[in-house]
Amino acid sequence: MKKIDRETVQRILDAADIVEVVSDFVHLKRRGSSYLGLCPFHNERTPSFSVSKSKNICKCFSCGKGGSPVNFIMEHEQMSYYEALRYLARKYNIEIKEHEMSDKEREEESERESMLAVNDFALKHFEKNLQETDDGRDIGLSYFLDRGINEASIKKFRLGYSLEKSNDLLNAAKSRGYNEKYLIETGLCIKTDQGRVYDRFKGRVMFPVFSISGKVIAFGGRTLKKDVAKYVNSPESLIYKKSYQLYGLYQAKQAIVKHDKCILVEGYMDVISMHQSGIENVVASSGTSLTDGQIRLIHRFTDNVTVIYDGDAAGIKASLRGIDMLLAEGLDIKVLLLPDGDDPDSFAQKHTSSELEEYIAANETDFLQFKTSILLNGVKNDPIAKSRVINDIVRSIAVIPNPITRNVYITECSRMLEIDDRIVALQVNKLFMERVGKDNLKKQQEAAAETISDIVNVEEPLKPVEAAAEVKRQPSPVDSNSRFLRAYEQGILRYVLRYGMLELCEDYDDLGNPISVKVIDYINEELKNDDLKFSNPDIEKTFEEAIKCSSLTWEEDNRKNNETLLKERESYIAAGEEEIRTTVTDLNSIAVREKELVERADQLYFKGQREYGMMYIEKILCSHPDDSIRNLTLELVSDKHTLSKVHTKYAKIETDEDRLPELVPRSIYEFKDAILECRIRKLHDDIKAAYSTPSPDKEVIRELMERHVQLQRLRGEFAKFLGERIINPRK
Repeated sequence: MKKIDRETVQRILDAADIVEVVSDFVHLKRRGSSYLGLCPFHNERTPSFSVSKSKNICKCFSCGKGGSPVNFIMEHEQMSYYEALRYLARKYNIEIKEHEMSDKEREEESERESMLAVNDFALKHFEKNLQETDDGRDIGLSYFLDRGINEASIKKFRLGYSLEKSNDLLNAAKSRGYNEKYLIETGLCIKTDQGRVYDRFKGRVMFPVFSISGKVIAFGGRTLKKDVAKYVNSPESLIYKKSYQLYGLYQAKQAIVKHDKCILVEGYMDVISMHQSGIENVVASSGTSLTDGQIRLIHRFTDNVTVIYDGDAAGIKASLRGIDMLLAEGLDIKVLLLPDGDDPDSFAQKHTSSELEEYIAANETDFLQFKTSILLNGVKNDPIAKSRVINDIVRSIAVIPNPITRNVYITECSRMLEIDDRIVALQVNKLFMERVGKDNLKKQQEAAAETISDIVNVEEPLKPVEAAAEVKRQPSPVDSNSRFLRAYEQGILRYVLRYGMLELCEDYDDLGNPISVKVIDYINEELKNDDLKFSNPDIEKTFEEAIKCSSLTWEEDNRKNNETLLKERESYIAAGEEEIRTTVTDLNSIAVREKELVERADQLYFKGQREYGMMYIEKILCSHPDDSIRNLTLELVSDKHTLSKVHTKYAKIETDEDRLPELVPRSIYEFKDAILECRIRKLHDDIKAAYSTPSPDKEVIRELMERHVQLQRLRGEFAKFLGERIINPRK
């Protein structure tokens, strides 16, 4: 097995654009210099997921997840570091160069990658069966063609056929070296209690299920016999969670964003037939009740959903719960009822794309009108039944999070049902507040459970007495110091990550020649002079990696960047000179314009140099293979707020970058002062302990007191630089 070499990794990191990568999964809207969307990692209705094109990172300021393009793909698709790199290499058509992996690296390859590889093999095997075997053509392919599915759609959705043999896939996969373990874990094969292994999907036409990124994660198989279950689906596994997947989303996501609407149907064939008819913004819940996870998946791409029902009234009433769930997510819902006897599959087969679009536009109705007409049908003369229907509709309105939308529906509901709108409003508000209270209680319970878990920190539940003792247990002085110092250490590391390769000041070598001192070199030297290290392991590890970047790879990478900037400068000047020659005829004006052109080219060149240096360390560490380094870097370089253009347009706002010569030394002094405070606290405890012994040793106490005086004197020196009043950063 091989590993991607560093040069290829760097090409991938350079090519990957965070906006392009995230846009494959999240609908983004521009907000100033950044982009904003709904976080794909947790449930939210107000966008808090920020994407910075300039920094090439993303972050959710609610749940904290995000990172570089690599980190985003790792988090979102649950991939390993090298899986994510391969995904981005495919996206940007980058050829991967590899070297042989060590035994340790080979062991670290994820189980998930093996399961995806087995599924990919099965996908190609089923496709080959469909097209190249007699049974596949006579049974599977004939079925699809008889259902009106053409060859193009068969290829688009990667449809296949599993032969009527107990071990066709099993034997084929094992002959190619695939582990039987992963065939069983993905659900492609079943192992009996007696140890027999056989194919799950034998004798079925196959519908592969893809993740948003295009990985095949599961299968649905339909039998053509009448005496067995019509559909069999892959069981849930490490790579497949049914409640978080929608069939056809991979093929539909671009159309959903383009039309700003998602059409929701029930089954595989419904999706395929509508795509074939030209309506591509369609997904299916795969025959299951709609889940919160599936709804959040839709909401990441659009706020608008049209739910298509066939004419089965009993089925419609059973599915109305899904409408309430969609409303609770804050989506705008339309409902379309097809003519009796039709489902989306058969209806799409009978109509052209334009006819379908016209029918949807003319017949989709607001959820309130649809639900009212369905539920009131046949109960208008039954007051008790009618009151139950009204309560049901009011409950639907109460789940809508937007207060303006709720009020609009309250007014419409009172008009349609001929009820005083004040009564409807009172009931809606009552139900809404009950729901808010339940949600808040749930959040508090989850937070309490999380806190207890953090405090106890054991694998097995403790007995009540043991748990109480665990909570009362005091942290060790080392732990306490690390927590106290963390804010100071993060403050220093933030300057390293954001500005490490920028020039801070000048020093002189042994011959008296001036040399440039970078931020990271200054900080490293200051810490070394006093033999100081960071007390938090993740901060120390990240700092060490930053030092490696600055010493091992910076010179070569910076040289290449300078070559690129010089070429851009030459091109800029050449283009400017050409424009001057064609637009200016006066010789004096030409000289002035050419001088201004060169000055502007120089400004752009030096700006490019500075920006590259400023982004160098954070860009590398935001895509580092180590999770703790990557996550800490993201935390420290992310900006939740940016200055409005109104402020920067009319005044020069002094930034941290402008004040580095003042701020960096100060952060070092604050860190050293905090260390002194920890040592003074320790001395207080030692002095107190010395006095509390049965026969206090006066010599020991005197030495402790002398050390205390020395530390206080040293702290007084720091105060001259920091000011008499030292404010500790918030911990």
